[in-house]
Amino acid sequence: YMCSLSLFHYSEYLVTAINNPRSLSLDSFLLNHSFEYNLAAFSSWVEFALEKFLCPEMKQVAWLSTAGLLMVIVGDCLRKAAMLTAGSNFNHIVQNEKSDTHTLVTSGVYAWFRHPSYVGWFYWSIGTQVLLCNPVCAVGYTLVSWRFFRERVEEEEITLIHFFGEEYLEYKKRVPSGLPFIRGVKVEL
Repeated sequence: YMCSLSLFHYSEYLVTAINNPRSLSLDSFLLNHSFEYNLAAFSSWVEFALEKFLCPEMKQVAWLSTAGLLMVIVGDCLRKAAMLTAGSNFNHIVQNEKSDTHTLVTSGVYAWFRHPSYVGWFYWSIGTQVLLCNPVCAVGYTLVSWRFFRERVEEEEITLIHFFGEEYLEYKKRVPSGLPFIRGVKVEL
C-alpha cells in the first residue's frame, strides 16, 4: 500500500515534468491535493489499524488484497497513460482559458473514455482500500470519489464545450465518460 501510494504521487510529478514542465511545481506531487484527500488517507490508516488490532483475520484476505492491488496498478497505469497521451494539454488544474496549443485529444485511451485520468484515479483510490481490506473506507472512497468526479466532469465539460464547440459535442456522443453513472454535462439543443 505505501509503495503504491508513494509511486502514485511520485509519478504524478514525473509525468508532469516530462509532459508539461511549464506547469511543474511541488503541487504536481498532489500531496496537498485537498483537506478532504488528506482526511480520507488518514481515515483509511485509522480504519486499517483499528481493524488489524480488533479483528486481524479481516486483514488477511489474500484474494481481496490481490484484487485491490490489480485495481491500483490498472488505475494508475490508465491515469498515467491519459497524462502521457494528452501531453501538454494535461494539467492538474481545469483550465478556464484556451491557449494556442490546446487541442482536443481523442486518440489512445481518450478513444475509450472521455476522462481516462479520472477513471484511473477513481479505481486507483478504491483499489487502495480494497488492497487494505478496509470495508468502511472502500464504500466511503467510492461514494466521495464518485461525487467529486461527477462535479469535476461537469465543470470540465462546460469548459471543453466552450473551447471546442461542436467537435467536443460529437466526441461526447461517441465516447463514454468512463465513470459509472456519470454522463457529464447535459446539453440541450
